[in-house]
Amino acid sequence: MYFSRVQWNENRTFLEHTKTKFNRHYKMMNPAKITIGKVVTQGVQLNFWDLGGQEELQSLWDKYYAEAQGVIFVIDASDHERLQVAWKAFDKMLSSPAIKGVPVLVVCNKQDMEGCLTVSEIKSVFSASTKHIGSRDFTFFAVSALKGTNVCESINWMINCLKRSCSRKFEQFEHLN
Repeated sequence: MYFSRVQWNENRTFLEHTKTKFNRHYKMMNPAKITIGKVVTQGVQLNFWDLGGQEELQSLWDKYYAEAQGVIFVIDASDHERLQVAWKAFDKMLSSPAIKGVPVLVVCNKQDMEGCLTVSEIKSVFSASTKHIGSRDFTFFAVSALKGTNVCESINWMINCLKRSCSRKFEQFEHLN
């Protein structure tokens, strides 16, 4: 079984819908009170930390990076005004040496809302951060957590990245012996 800790930013609805998709008997709770979650699927246990995206909370992020094996950065695609704020937080996060090389999934949530930003529009703003990507696995997903669109697909992408990462580490360990 693989074990992973994934950092989560900004959107609790996506975390709640992920838990309901992968945990058959999970009952949604008040999202304002949920800060962590766990999903077990495909032989992988994912532990999520839902870290708020507000600027005053970003100072706490570093404390979670050391154990993060993947990052899921969730953007509210309906909030045009905060896109630059989200990008600055994203850029700061990616520049942290503690998460160098870990897979990063950018979830562009609320794609069900009229007038939301498209993945292409978000990518164009976030492209300035490509200097921090390096050789890590990295992608964007258009998601509607409310409707369940691409929730499973995005989590499966992360799981595949984590499995590849574990396989590479095991191969490196085998090579040393």
